[in-house]
Amino acid sequence: MFLPLALATYYLVPFRFRSLVILAFSYSFYAWWRLDYLMLLVLVTVWTYAFGKRIYENPDPVRKRRLLIISLMGPLAALAYFKYFNFFVDSLSVFLNEGKNFSALYANIILPIGISFYVFQAVSYLVDIYRNDAAPSRNFVDFAAFKALFPQLVAGPVLRYKDLANQFIAREHSFLLFSEGCVRFFTGLAKKVLIADSVAPIADAIFAKADPTFVEAWLGAIAYSTQLYFDFSGYSSMAVGLGMMMGFRFIENFQFPYISRSITEFWRRWHLSLSAWLRDYLYIPLGGSRKGPRRTYVNLFVTMVLGGLWHGANWTFVLWGIWHGGLLVVERLLGVTQTTRRPPVAMFTTLILVMLGWVMFRATDVSAAIDMYRGLVGLNGFEMQADIAWQVKNFALVCLALGIVAAFTEPYVGNILTLNVPRDRGVFQRTMRYGSVASVIVCTLGLVSMLKLSADNDSPFLYFQF
Repeated sequence: MFLPLALATYYLVPFRFRSLVILAFSYSFYAWWRLDYLMLLVLVTVWTYAFGKRIYENPDPVRKRRLLIISLMGPLAALAYFKYFNFFVDSLSVFLNEGKNFSALYANIILPIGISFYVFQAVSYLVDIYRNDAAPSRNFVDFAAFKALFPQLVAGPVLRYKDLANQFIAREHSFLLFSEGCVRFFTGLAKKVLIADSVAPIADAIFAKADPTFVEAWLGAIAYSTQLYFDFSGYSSMAVGLGMMMGFRFIENFQFPYISRSITEFWRRWHLSLSAWLRDYLYIPLGGSRKGPRRTYVNLFVTMVLGGLWHGANWTFVLWGIWHGGLLVVERLLGVTQTTRRPPVAMFTTLILVMLGWVMFRATDVSAAIDMYRGLVGLNGFEMQADIAWQVKNFALVCLALGIVAAFTEPYVGNILTLNVPRDRGVFQRTMRYGSVASVIVCTLGLVSMLKLSADNDSPFLYFQF
């Protein structure tokens, strides 16, 4: 009942009160999980808002820089403690205590949902003000509503206040936009429930196996690559759709990444908001490509390693970042571009490299990832074994096949759904007709998804853990 109640209240009040409605329902949404961690979100919000005003009003460059450093320490310290403290203690114990935990240091920390996203939002807000790229918010309720905006609070996209500031002042509300938002929401819900959740049991069973065979390992890698994409892109589509229902235009987070012809292109299509954030607030401040080829390679590599670590406090994520950072450096060294590679071969090669990275990304630890890699090259045998075969259901395989087809046909289906065509009258009318049919199909799939969701166990979005 949360969403209908939130939307009904939102549209019943005058525009000047709608930020307050968003804030109230967003805080209720977050507090439903843990009330104490709502206080952490409120503290980060107040801290960021207060320091943003002080940075903007201070004319002294030295003091302004000092204020920026102090202001960044607050949210980054919260992220470091809640997400990385135990990772640091565990890593320290491996080197200094033969792998045994330091009981005096180890803390029972529960990771606050969405902390990586709202901390990155705080950092971009403060840095944009320091760079004079944006002015601070004049209305605390608007800023707090932006920080807590429930459609994207727990798993992105990584929004920047300067991109939404004008939308808090004035934004479009129309039946057409609301309807488009519904289609986007149901598209994401269908991706998550009908594809991601349906193929998840295959990936879970195989990644939990000690020595997967060749067939099992490749099936598990393909299943997880499909699950992760449709899980996260599904969430992002739902977030964009919910934003449209309230008049907001969020940035798109995915642009058909599995048709990429290079790793460089992949990162221009996958998790676009994070890629842009890493570029603008890490890669460019490190020097970008302005300080010669060698420094460019170092900056690329460091950015991807830290991007990997952002995803989770585990050496698997660090190694995943090293993998992608190394591939980006190699492509830059070889001068690889989209135009220098044959499309079918390039797409296949890129997809294999991405899937190999996803194995490390998904594995519980490095040892489990090595077991999977051994299986991928056939060192654990080749045939599917009975303990896995009975867990691979026909329905899951059908959904996996549909997911693979959808991942490669999305560029064409997406154009129909979004009416992304030239406005020639004949073409437009035909596309409107096809778009209407497609919208009915999508909404039907969304209703089926809700029925399936009510019958199945709860399956959280994968990026909730980041």
